[in-house]
Amino acid sequence: MGLVYVKGIVKREGKEVGVNLLVDSGATYTVLKRNVWEYLNLKPKRVVEVVLANGTSISCQLSEAIIELPGYGEYHTPVILGESEDENLLGTVTLEIFGLRLDPLGRELRPMRTMLKSY
Repeated sequence: MGLVYVKGIVKREGKEVGVNLLVDSGATYTVLKRNVWEYLNLKPKRVVEVVLANGTSISCQLSEAIIELPGYGEYHTPVILGESEDENLLGTVTLEIFGLRLDPLGRELRPMRTMLKSY
């Protein structure tokens, strides 16, 4: 299938930086590389435990930022403060905030079908 990247802009308090985000439908949170979050002066809000693909659990610092995906708007979202060697990832929490899903065959983002239960 291949990798899917989208262009985005991460913002905080008048600063912004353009990023290429690997869309990772297996990742819960969006991850920002160290140079991105340090430039924006993001601060940790809490620590979360995450499980890596190899089954290893690690502790990560969680913060918040505004992410703009051109054509889809901008939203406030939680982000993992990654290390320099990490990839900028677009995780499922952020995708859901945007109301988007990954179409792996078309290799693009599409609006998700949302459902409400009526009582």
